[in-house]
Amino acid sequence: MSERNHLIVGLGNPGANYQQTRHNVGFVVVDELVRRWGGSFSSEKWQALPASALVQGSRVYVIKPTTFMNLSGRAVVQYADFYRIPAANILVIHDDIDMAPGRLKLVFNGGAGGHNGIRSITQSLATSEFTRLKVGIGRPGKGGIHPGIPVERFVLSPLAEDEAKLLTERIESIDSGIQLLLEKGLPAAMNLLNSCK
Repeated sequence: MSERNHLIVGLGNPGANYQQTRHNVGFVVVDELVRRWGGSFSSEKWQALPASALVQGSRVYVIKPTTFMNLSGRAVVQYADFYRIPAANILVIHDDIDMAPGRLKLVFNGGAGGHNGIRSITQSLATSEFTRLKVGIGRPGKGGIHPGIPVERFVLSPLAEDEAKLLTERIESIDSGIQLLLEKGLPAAMNLLNSCK
C-alpha cells in the first residue's frame, strides 16, 4: 500500500439486535483493532461511526457504516472522497459464509460473492479494485455446522461461544496482517493471513 491515507471498513448491521452476530464480524474485528491501536469510535458522521489511528506510520481511518449492510457503500464513498483515499488503499473486513469458521482470506478485487455489503461498496466506488479480508463463519449444514438452520437465521444469530473464542484468537493475526499490509504490501500480508485456516 502507498504512504497515503488508508481506510478500513468493518461491515455489519447497526443496532443492539445485531451485536455479536455472525454477519457482524466486521464490526467485532474493527472494534478490537481500534482498541489495540489506542483509538475510539466517535459519534456518527457521514452514515458511519469513525475512528482513526496511526499504524506503521500511516494514517488509518476506520469506519463502521450505520446504514444496513446493503447500503454500506454510501458511507465508504463519502470517507474515501473526503480523505482522498484511492480504492487500492481501502480494506473491507466482512463475514464469509462459504469459508470455515475462523478461516481468513485476504483478496484484492473480485466479485461480491453474494455479499450485499461488498456489492454496495463496489457499486458506490464504481470499482471492485479494493482489498477485502474475508472472515469465515461457516455455512449451516456443512461440516457439521448447525444443520437445519436457514442461512438467513444463521448469519443473524449470535456467535456461539467457541466461534467467538476463535474470532478473538484470530484478531492477533489480523492485526499483524494489517501491519504487514501497510508496511510491506499485499503479498506479505496474504502469506500470513491466508495461512489461517
